[in-house]
Amino acid sequence: MIAILLDEDEAAKKKIVKKRKRTWVHDMWKKRNIEGEFTTLYNELVDHETKFFEYFRMSKYSFDILLLKIQDDIKRQDTHWRLAISPMERLAVTLRFLPTGDSFKTISFSYRSGNSTVYQIVIETCRAIIHRLMPEVMPPPTEDRWEQIAQDFWMLWNLPNCLGAIDGKHVTIQAPPNSGSNYYNYKKTFSIVLLALVDAHNNFIAVDVGSYGKNSDGGILAHSNLGKALENNSLKIPESKTLPGTNT
Repeated sequence: MIAILLDEDEAAKKKIVKKRKRTWVHDMWKKRNIEGEFTTLYNELVDHETKFFEYFRMSKYSFDILLLKIQDDIKRQDTHWRLAISPMERLAVTLRFLPTGDSFKTISFSYRSGNSTVYQIVIETCRAIIHRLMPEVMPPPTEDRWEQIAQDFWMLWNLPNCLGAIDGKHVTIQAPPNSGSNYYNYKKTFSIVLLALVDAHNNFIAVDVGSYGKNSDGGILAHSNLGKALENNSLKIPESKTLPGTNT
């Protein structure tokens, strides 16, 4: 009889779990279009350019241009069960996460969306931004572009035959589980490295993001796509030239 009672109890628990799984939208999230931060705050920010910039780290004009470029990639279809989150709100969620570093859970509560939903929105929107803007803001330089970069370094900084300035930036993180000393750097913190090549106007030419904090800039460059392209001579870099006013 005890065994039968235990079996009945187990079956009852399974029914409860199964019933709970059907509740796939929390009651709090159903109030997104009424109480969510985007609904309550965005229209007020639009009327105050300074506050808009403080909140999104970009102007309203830049926000609109960015939205225009990626909205087709992040738009989702409405269903009979619920209305899809608009491209504008998806971009707002992403721009709130990127400059502040707020946790997905914090943004989840303020925007009245599920934690996994916020995560998915940020990932998908970032991919859309990379897909649409990378060819525009960071295209592979042509030989003429390298020549112009070198000319700018000479005119602005008195650096002859220079095709870029490169350096690494340690971005502090919490050590991932079971990562050992991979992310532990010489500053005695945990980090990933942003390695960047810029022109004379501080514009990015190429970047490499995500290497272990323990690695040196030279090692990261050697193993990056940029370093391999330099080694293979596939970057359309101009032929060697003498230094200005010399035969060297």
